[in-house]
Amino acid sequence: MNWLTKVFNRKGRKMMSMQQFFADVFLPMHETQSGVLVNERLSLNLSAVYACTQVLAQTIGSLPLVIYQRTADGKSRAATHPLYRILHDSPNREMTSMAWRQAIMLHLCLWGNHYSEIEFDSDGNPAALWPITPWRVTLKRIDGQLVYAVALDSGVVTVPFRRMLHIKGLTYDGLLGLSPVRAAHETIGLGIGAQKYAAKFFANDARPGGVLEHPGQLSDEAAARLRKSFERTHEGLDNKFRVSVLEEGMKYAAVGVPPEDAQLLETRKYSVSEIARYFRMPLHKISDLERSTNNNIEQQAIEFITDTIRPWLVNIEQELSFKLFSGDYFPEFIIEGLLRGDIKARYEAYAIGRQWGWLSADDIRERENMNKLPDGQGGQYLVPLNMTSGNGGTNGQAIQNTAD
Repeated sequence: MNWLTKVFNRKGRKMMSMQQFFADVFLPMHETQSGVLVNERLSLNLSAVYACTQVLAQTIGSLPLVIYQRTADGKSRAATHPLYRILHDSPNREMTSMAWRQAIMLHLCLWGNHYSEIEFDSDGNPAALWPITPWRVTLKRIDGQLVYAVALDSGVVTVPFRRMLHIKGLTYDGLLGLSPVRAAHETIGLGIGAQKYAAKFFANDARPGGVLEHPGQLSDEAAARLRKSFERTHEGLDNKFRVSVLEEGMKYAAVGVPPEDAQLLETRKYSVSEIARYFRMPLHKISDLERSTNNNIEQQAIEFITDTIRPWLVNIEQELSFKLFSGDYFPEFIIEGLLRGDIKARYEAYAIGRQWGWLSADDIRERENMNKLPDGQGGQYLVPLNMTSGNGGTNGQAIQNTAD
């Protein structure tokens, strides 16, 4: 049992949870031109940031992560490899693989870095992976060697480079990822500011502020008492349409900018699309269907897989291979399920592959998560009778149908 495993025992986790909560609350703030303070934790209060993070985390967390072995014919699944259970089922004794990978994407979307300490067994083989909150970790170089300084409640401890799984987002130097929240803090601040403005606007019965005009002169105490009484009577949605009686010749005059002039709704829509750009997120994935149609929604879904999800998968796979594997073994996400079209389109594609000879019945059944046919019946490949050999066969000789 290594140092971090001891820190993360059950008693230690209970002791750290409250302290970690307060540490998270007081993360460094980034001031914006809109006057709103933003940090990684507070950015999740904006629905667009939360939605983009949630889509990425749940999509990648739900994909099967398996281990393959390179073979002379290509690759085969290595279900008996010691790391197979760790990556596919549970990286440690306290969480599932999906929960761990959701944490990975949450850290990458907010901080641009994910850290998991690698626990080794007595034989020096990886035995578990323990995620660490990114704000606790600092990358340093000591005597020419990269190490990770981890701030714990008991002090700072140093983790060797090879004992830390470090997945990075967009990076300048290949060593440390950039925080998307820091890069987008102005856009996020504008979105939170518009959200707060809208909340206050509707809390005030969706009306702009106003002034009470009195023909005489009121003392400061009388003016404060009058304002407080008027706000208590009319402020908030529950108090709308209440009748007010103005005495002593007082008049009410509304002032302020109407929401259509301030373009409040347009500002909020714009902030959603701006934030989606930082995450390369198609708007329809975060429930913005204004520009989506039945004709383009399927193509957008495919682009989400190829342009948004796949780069993250390659990033994670390569870091896992770099720190955990050697020889002919390597991890790989199974992404084919996300690329499947509707049942009619799939079956038409299978028919083409079966007809032209690059898919067998067992190949198709495997893609549909079905067992192989018994007695090797599904392993045969069919070839059209009217095709001829293009390399060395007798000219004009038909290739026979192998189904016989």
